[in-house]
Amino acid sequence: MRQFDAEYLDRTRTGMWADSREALADLGLDDCERVLDVGCGTGVLTRVLREETPGEVIGLDADADLLAAVDPPVVRGDATRLPLHEDAVDLVVCQALLINLPDPAAALREFARVAADRVAVVEPDNARVRVESTVEAESALARRARRLYLDGVDTDVALGASAADLFEAVGLDVVSTRRYDHVRTTAPPYSESALAAARRKATGEGLDARPEVATGADDEAAYDALRRDWREMGRAVIDQMQDGDYERRETVPFYVTVGRVPE
Repeated sequence: MRQFDAEYLDRTRTGMWADSREALADLGLDDCERVLDVGCGTGVLTRVLREETPGEVIGLDADADLLAAVDPPVVRGDATRLPLHEDAVDLVVCQALLINLPDPAAALREFARVAADRVAVVEPDNARVRVESTVEAESALARRARRLYLDGVDTDVALGASAADLFEAVGLDVVSTRRYDHVRTTAPPYSESALAAARRKATGEGLDARPEVATGADDEAAYDALRRDWREMGRAVIDQMQDGDYERRETVPFYVTVGRVPE
């Protein structure tokens, strides 16, 4: 699977569910005695689940370093070979995991095996991310880079909107699908992470950190042109930040799909 470090996970997931947890209503957390959060990373969703359910929430991830940031109980394991027996938990949940797996159906079948009642996935549609910015070029460049990224990535990073089809394919009964928009905003006063993000844009480092963008480009010259425009945009971001004028809003649509394990 595609792997990410703790800094990336915290940067992209921090703030999720801070405004509303209504999209989690169909998980039935009030009735759960044991919940398994697969691919928990640094535990952003794990902590939300522990706040919302009276039962035990277990975090599971293949990366021991990421698990070190999560309070026990935690288990190290592979999403496609879960180290639990059948019907071990009431509910299995994951967030932004299936989009990074070459065979998401294999993981979903494992979820259904260890879940006594329900399976839920919180997955984004990365083809529909929207960026609004006070730097005129940023929105268009974000769309340009995203198109290349979608062409270059080797997993289905837009899976969120069609997760219900995958549920049906593995024999789960779809209960519901709800959309939840995760909105990340940058505005004065700027945080250290916002300043660091601006520096990564101005140097091209942020673009280089996503090799799928280069893979999706038709040729090296096309990527070089994007990188040149990206760095120029980054310098404009820094200029606006110095005057306190820069604002950015990124909206990532997530889909919360809940299914029931057939009796």
